[in-house]
Parts: sequence; C-alpha cells; structure tokens
Amino acid sequence: MASNDIIKRVTRPASRRQFLIGAGTALAGMTLGAPAIAQSKELTIISNIGNAAQREVLQRIASAYEQESGVKVAINNMDHEAHKTAIRSYLVVGAPDICFWFSGNRMKAFVKRELFDDISDLFERENYKSVLGPAAGAVTVDGKQYGLPLGGLLWGLFYRKDVFEQKGWTPPKTMEELLSLGEKAKSAGMIPVSMGTKEMWPAAGWFDHMNLRINGLDKHMALMDGQMSYTDPAMLPVFDKWADLINAGLFSPNGTSFGWEQAAAALAQKKAAMMDLAGFIKYGFPEDQQDQIAFTPFPEIVQGMARYEDFALNSIHVPKNAKNKENARDFLAFLYKPDNLSAFLETESAVPPRNDCPPSKDPLVNAAVESLKTVEGSAQYYDRDTDPDMAQEGLKGFQEFMAKPERRDQILERLEATRKRIFKA
Repeated sequence: MASNDIIKRVTRPASRRQFLIGAGTALAGMTLGAPAIAQSKELTIISNIGNAAQREVLQRIASAYEQESGVKVAINNMDHEAHKTAIRSYLVVGAPDICFWFSGNRMKAFVKRELFDDISDLFERENYKSVLGPAAGAVTVDGKQYGLPLGGLLWGLFYRKDVFEQKGWTPPKTMEELLSLGEKAKSAGMIPVSMGTKEMWPAAGWFDHMNLRINGLDKHMALMDGQMSYTDPAMLPVFDKWADLINAGLFSPNGTSFGWEQAAAALAQKKAAMMDLAGFIKYGFPEDQQDQIAFTPFPEIVQGMARYEDFALNSIHVPKNAKNKENARDFLAFLYKPDNLSAFLETESAVPPRNDCPPSKDPLVNAAVESLKTVEGSAQYYDRDTDPDMAQEGLKGFQEFMAKPERRDQILERLEATRKRIFKA
C-alpha cells in the first residue's frame, strides 16, 4: 500500500498547541527493528489526537504492528483537553502501556513523581542519540530518557522570498543587520517585524530568542526551573536590547490588539517584512503563496555564543505502571523507524526530531531539518519549559513589556515575586 493511500490531509488546527499533536503514517512493508516473539498480550495506548483522520492513521499504525508482532493493540482516543486532566489519574491507577504527552518541563513533572518509565535501554538499543541530536534533551532527565520526541516546531524568523528578492534584502544575521533591515522596511512603508500579542505567547518566543542568544541554554533553563532570579543582572541586557528594538519601531504598533493570525496575514500581504514564529505561519498565507515563505534563524547577539533554539516537541511515553513494557518498547521502535516517523508527521508539516528521516513534501520542514543540524541545544518554549503558573505571569509580563518597555523594573520585580512564591526560592 503506497503512502498516499493511507495519508489524509487533516483539517487546519485552531491553535499553536494543536500544531504539535501530529498525525499520519505509511507502514507498508515495514518490519520491527527487534520484533518481540508473538504473544497473546494486549498493548494498550491512550492517544490525545483529536482529529478523526489522525485517529484513523494511528489505528493503521496499530494494525501494522499487530500484523508484524501478533500482539493485539487497543487504542483509547481521548479529547485533547480532557486528556490533560485524565493523565494525572490514569498514570497512578489503570495506566496504559503507551501514552502521548509533552516533552520538557511537562514530562519532567511526571518523571519526578516516578510515573514515566526510564526507556534509556530503548535509546541504547536503537542508538537514538546518534540521530536525535539536541532533541534528545527534551526527553532527558538526569541523563536518563523517559520518552521519545515526536513532531516539533522550530522557531525563528520568516519572510517572503519575493519581497526580499525584489528589494535586494538579505536575512539579518546580527542585531545590527536586523536594525538596518528594520529601517529599510520602514522606508518601504512596511512593518519590520509583524507581532500580534493578543494571545500573549508570541511575545514569549521573542524573549526566549533574546535570552538564549545572550545568556545561553544553561542560564535560560535555570530561569525556567526557578533556580535563577528574574532580577539577576544577567536579565538586564536581555530586556535592554529588547527595549532598543521596541523603541526603534521594529514591531507592529498596537500589537496587543490582534493575534498571531492577523500578524501572519500582514506578512502574507506584504505589509510586514518578517515575523518570529514556527512553520504553521503558512496557514496565514493563501495556499498558492506558501511557496514564497522562507526561514532564517534568529540573529546572533553575543558573538561566539553557541546556537540554541526553541524546538517545541510532543512526545510519547511508557508509563511506569504499564503492564506490557517490553511490547511497548517494540511498538515505539516500530513507530520510530525513519520512514514511519516521517510519514506519521507529514500531514501536520511537523519537523521530525531525528535527522535521518526522508525529505518532507513541505519545504519549510526541510529548511527546519537543515537548520537543526547546526543547533547545539534546544529549549521547548517559555510556557512549556517553566511552571504553568509562572508561565502565565511571564506571558503577561512580556506582553506588557512590549507595550510599555519603560516598566521593565516593575515587571521583573513582579515576576521575581511570582518565582519565589511558586518555586519557594
């Protein structure tokens, strides 16, 4: 059966988080890397995939595994939002053999409670570290792996190829080049960087980029983990340089009044030069213009700083209380073969975490895969990396800062008070 016989285009997701759910697969002719001896055991999976077409493809994966292994697979598909609550109960009582979740801090919360199984043995057996690169860190806690990263979103700057070619512009590689491009864009009657912060989270992406470029991954994650103060002197250059960009008129005026889709539409309509987002920016473009979208990494700020990026990944896990852990590992190995994983992610245009997957039909995915080859390490995204309550306050603070940068000190003091309360620092 050819891949196009079983891959169906899913309907457009409604939010940033839904772009990370993933769907689709082609499994014909695939065999297990280390198939288990046929058993009468039943493998149970809880999925949080909400789209009907996605659920169908997951069932095809299960059917292919059943045929190869002789193990019956039962899938319980849950509403995506309801699953966020249910998982806190079923991991304790009535755990499945496999479940879908999020990597990074959200995974770590269950690891600390000893509710996800250590699958470092599977990583070793399949040599996953050699093909995952920085993505392995998203499922690693204290040197051990507790899941497999699935499709992801690589964040960076996007622009229209035709506009840059027409005006003779080149993507900025430094802050100085970004400011220079901003002046050229304004002279052309365009917004340099389209930014809508009505949903708040787009401003957090800009903060992540600035902090990773100035302070690096270790300090960024220390902040995310509550181990570093928001009033630490290292935070000042992040907000000072960010304020320079705001005061230079780099961003959309009145950005708090509209969301990311309207901001993406401004880029599509040639009213803006660039935008900081991930590959789902294409949904702000007419389909016949999506081939004009190009990607470039966020500019360097501190010369010589290793390149760290936000690469937000969903993940799949074996619960600690699962009854059939060996077949669960075999199923994951089957799903994670390059051809299978690539097809699984194709319909969502998600970026594969492993670097040996076949090329995507989506050029933005291929651009992200190539860009990831030069990334030294990755974070997830602000509201995935830190405590949810801390994230909510942070998002408010970053949105406020973009509108009123002169409130920097008050905002940071407020965030620090929240950090101390949440992390009991």
